[in-house]
Amino acid sequence: MGGYAGRVEVLEGRSGRRLRSEAERARIAAESLVPGARVSDVARRHGVTRWQVYDWRKKLASGQLALAAETGAEPMFAALVVDPPSTPTADGRDGLVRSQARSCRIELELDGVILRVRSDIDETQLTRTIRAVRAASQ
Repeated sequence: MGGYAGRVEVLEGRSGRRLRSEAERARIAAESLVPGARVSDVARRHGVTRWQVYDWRKKLASGQLALAAETGAEPMFAALVVDPPSTPTADGRDGLVRSQARSCRIELELDGVILRVRSDIDETQLTRTIRAVRAASQ
């Protein structure tokens, strides 16, 4: 049968693929790094595959992607909370000093999110966490 197959129409234009800026990819990657966030949920929310998010996270960690600096924003300061020193007990010993030295922690408030970390946290880990919190609150 050599019949007529019908009319074929060729459409030109967008391919359906969305091109995302580096800033947008970095923001999505940082959002997936927020504690409690699941990569599949973040990917679904932004209409991308989870493999893209994993790739962007890897690039963000290696420095190939960078979070955009907030333009025109006021400087952000974190509140510092310091517990008062403990008072000596009846026998003259300071009962809380030893336990506080072992479990010393830092408490930061960023955009309404309270972040509590141990004082011996790795600096790069803390930096990534702070960036992720800031990116998620935008």
